[in-house]
Amino acid sequence: MYQLDEKIYFYLLVLIPILLLLFLGFKFWQRRTQKKFADTTLLDKLSPNRSSFKPFIKLLFLLLAIACLAVALVNPKIGSKLETVKREGVDIVFAIDVSKSMAAEDIAPNRLEKAKRIVSEIINNLASDRIGIIAYAGQAYPQLPITTDYSAGKMFLQSMNTDMMSSQGTAINEAISLATTYYDDQDQTNRVLFLISDGEDHSDMAIESVEKAREAGIKIYTIGVGTPKGGPIPIRVNGIIDSYKKDRNGEVVITQLNETILDGIASEGDGSYINGSNTGEVVDFVTDTLARMDKTEFESKQYADFKDQFQWFIAAAIIFLFLDIFLLERKTVWIQKLNLFNERKKDEK
Repeated sequence: MYQLDEKIYFYLLVLIPILLLLFLGFKFWQRRTQKKFADTTLLDKLSPNRSSFKPFIKLLFLLLAIACLAVALVNPKIGSKLETVKREGVDIVFAIDVSKSMAAEDIAPNRLEKAKRIVSEIINNLASDRIGIIAYAGQAYPQLPITTDYSAGKMFLQSMNTDMMSSQGTAINEAISLATTYYDDQDQTNRVLFLISDGEDHSDMAIESVEKAREAGIKIYTIGVGTPKGGPIPIRVNGIIDSYKKDRNGEVVITQLNETILDGIASEGDGSYINGSNTGEVVDFVTDTLARMDKTEFESKQYADFKDQFQWFIAAAIIFLFLDIFLLERKTVWIQKLNLFNERKKDEK
């Protein structure tokens, strides 16, 4: 297991393509200028030891040094010991709607990206709770089992999209049923399910599934993403909007946020509904809700005794810098003697 202390220094890697472009631009200008002065044959005679590829090798060493320095500043750490620790928290499952209607852009940048941002911000505010993630459309599929690994949760979260499900619809009932299998019966923690959806195209069996979940001690909270006014569902080709989804009559489909359905599910599930338009308000609502719940102690395994690894990258950066400094741009004598390309001077003919 690894940790990254200062991820902001990854932005230094932007220097690499900038320097590469500047170098190529300089080489282009240099070649044009040299052609004005003399042709290639004459230039080779004037500077016979000039190497054409060593400047590129020197640039490679410099770019590698910058990359190593950036990683060193990030300060990666590796956990060398796995230990069992006791925590107090709540088991939380996020069920995220990934149906095609979640691609609607009535809420920026679109409904699904808004849902993912909400869940990500909630995770950032958690301390010792366990999380799980479910994706659902026409069917529900597990994405992440109950865990305390928040970084894994964010990784799976970012990979979710509206094309990951072949069957369409919004099978909230299946998502709720699947969520009931996530919780560990041995650890009697408070069990919370957050359903993030636009509430459209739902299954009529949702309320029946809610009742079973409530009997299992699961509280259901719903978060609505979208607007009551709604918007069209874009169809993208190579990332560009090509057209919009149409019905059988050829009319553009307008998908709308169905708050009535979501509010009803939350009421039946002993929870409550909140509109997800304001991410900050949703995060505050979830944080306050979880704070009022009783915490149960449970055991989890985590990596400890993290050791710094920055020194290896600094050492590599110094080596690359020395190579860049001491590597001259003229041809290497012993390589010339090898005559790898069967070159012969005109004098020898």
